[in-house]
Amino acid sequence: MELPCDGAGICMACKNKPPNEETLNCKTCATPWHATCLVYPPQELADTLQWECPDCSMINPPSTSAVAAGRSEEAGELIASIRKIEDDKSLTEQEKAKKRQKLLSGATAGPSPSDGDEKKEKNDVLDILDKELTCSFCMQMLDRPVTTPCGHNFCLKCFQRWIGQGKRTCAYCRVQIPPKMASQPRINSTLVIAIRMARMSRSSNAGGAPKVYHFVQNQNRPDKAYTTERAKRAGKANACSGKIFVTVPPDHFGPIPAENDPERNMGVLVGEIWEDRLACRQWGAHLPHVAGIAGQSTHGSQSVALSGGYLDDEDHGEWFLYTGSGGRDLSGNKRTNKDQSFDQKFDKMNEALRVSCLKGYPVRVVRSHKEKRSSYAPETGVRYDGVYRIEKCWRKNGIQGFKVCRYLFVRCDNEPAPWTSDVQGDRPRALPVIKELKNAIDITERKGSPSWDYDEEKSCWMWKKPPPVSKKRVADSGDPEDSKVMRTIKRQRQNVSVREKLLKEFSCQICRKVMVYPITTPCAHNFCKACLEGAFAGQSFTRQRGQGRRTLRVQKNVMKCPSCIIDIADFLQNPQVNRELMGVIESLQRQAEEEKMDENSEGCSEEIDNAIEQPDLVSDAVNDPIAEEPKDDSQKA
Repeated sequence: MELPCDGAGICMACKNKPPNEETLNCKTCATPWHATCLVYPPQELADTLQWECPDCSMINPPSTSAVAAGRSEEAGELIASIRKIEDDKSLTEQEKAKKRQKLLSGATAGPSPSDGDEKKEKNDVLDILDKELTCSFCMQMLDRPVTTPCGHNFCLKCFQRWIGQGKRTCAYCRVQIPPKMASQPRINSTLVIAIRMARMSRSSNAGGAPKVYHFVQNQNRPDKAYTTERAKRAGKANACSGKIFVTVPPDHFGPIPAENDPERNMGVLVGEIWEDRLACRQWGAHLPHVAGIAGQSTHGSQSVALSGGYLDDEDHGEWFLYTGSGGRDLSGNKRTNKDQSFDQKFDKMNEALRVSCLKGYPVRVVRSHKEKRSSYAPETGVRYDGVYRIEKCWRKNGIQGFKVCRYLFVRCDNEPAPWTSDVQGDRPRALPVIKELKNAIDITERKGSPSWDYDEEKSCWMWKKPPPVSKKRVADSGDPEDSKVMRTIKRQRQNVSVREKLLKEFSCQICRKVMVYPITTPCAHNFCKACLEGAFAGQSFTRQRGQGRRTLRVQKNVMKCPSCIIDIADFLQNPQVNRELMGVIESLQRQAEEEKMDENSEGCSEEIDNAIEQPDLVSDAVNDPIAEEPKDDSQKA
């Protein structure tokens, strides 16, 4: 297969970067190609000026090539086959385009064994997403999709590589990309969930046996955190904690399984989002509602929260560099002081993280919307992102001039990350190269085998050593009244197809219906075009200042996104429809209608068959002498 060079100039066929002497640029699309990897390279130097790549010259090959004469007959047959498809009136436009694509990709025009499975492929949702949601750089299904304001989708890494080359225009339509979008791209979580659901539809497994439940004495707590009347401060700074819904002890390490979730029997799932830290506390993902580290200096750390508290933090999704606590003067009313005034040390919570590093314990990680510098943070609320393992820790001079404790977290969860479309979880990966280790001190690295590690036979992460024993036991209740509280509410599993679930995911966040002409904002929220324009109807983009006196400059109005607080006034001046997402929605809706029509036709055929059988029964009853009505009273008796 002939493949061009990617955005970094590396040949996608031989995986090497060709020199300038071996690079050919197509005169039509200006795409660079590696000359030695071409099947039919130009024979003369003059041919390179008018050279067309294999994609642009598939039907009309260059006549200057020596092989062109031998391939002219094949091109003629190809054109004849395409005209035959165009003249076939029994095919729809989509079917014609599909057959043309097969011809241009090298498939034969005659019948193939796969034609019999066309209905099966048609019903496969993953094939629809694979055709519509493809990155223009790597030509693969979107991985951590990012949507530009012009309505085009790219992989996050491909988009960042494009921006890193100094490009500030869309690679598809050359529309200018806003500076904030270029510096802080947001992952489109709707597309992530849709691709993951389509992949999981092929390998969905039924649930296991019922789990054993435990009991926690928290009936007197409210279902939700609330603020008392005595609390004068606004917000939830002085709020009372709500009921703890999970039955794990406060010093529980690792994921929270379904057996400790009597409310839902699901456990704490990766990707769950809560309103705030207090709601996150109720599900046991991260118990402290203010502190960023949960743990004990002699026992280890159970969870951390990424909320943008320190400028030294670096978030790369599957791994991140975390800064320890301390080093700030929080005395008196300086509780919000972010200026560091002394060095951090490995004590208290920082020592708890180092114990987890030495033992190899899994650490739960939650990300908050307050982390504005990360592309992996949620737009609103607090999200659980799975368990990580601390591989190294050290101290170095921070940005503010004082020493800080640093920790390298690497993801090791059996569930895929919320920003990926993968079905499987993490696999053991090589540690990243950390440049700041050259000038670091007090470097701590685990020497023995970790307690939480990957099992090659079972292909999953599990406890290789016994988990640390909890210092706080979970009490069981023997009261029969408490057992009534313990009864789980079994949710009825509706027989909903994957297609209907996907259409539900593609719902507008304003009207809560399937999106019509979907629009993706720079903050990665999806709305109907009419709903988004209707939400700001009657509002002007600018307002005139000055009250009859001197004329001041026109001030721009702030128009916040309906789902977050980001200003989208510049985007609303010329919103563009996400055509790729609209194509997926239309394909799913078309197939859903076809399924309903097939079901209705089958129901009509059954009714006709029953109607045909009924006259036969009537005629049999007429001919049967036993069925005749009696003529007198004796016969009735």
